[in-house]
Amino acid sequence: MDVIYWLIPSMIFVGVVLVILLMISIKNGQFDDLEGEGWRILFDEEQTNLELKKNMKNKVNNSSF
Repeated sequence: MDVIYWLIPSMIFVGVVLVILLMISIKNGQFDDLEGEGWRILFDEEQTNLELKKNMKNKVNNSSF
């Protein structure tokens, strides 16, 4: 019975802390775009390659011999 006296308040405290952390993460926009990260990881390499090609063209065009 003594275990229940400290177990119930400690679990209520843990629950309150988790709810506060959930509210903070929602406020910071953690759950705004759930699908965007999945799509971004698929297309990240292609965008990087396009940016590298553009940078190489700019370097070639800007170089003076």
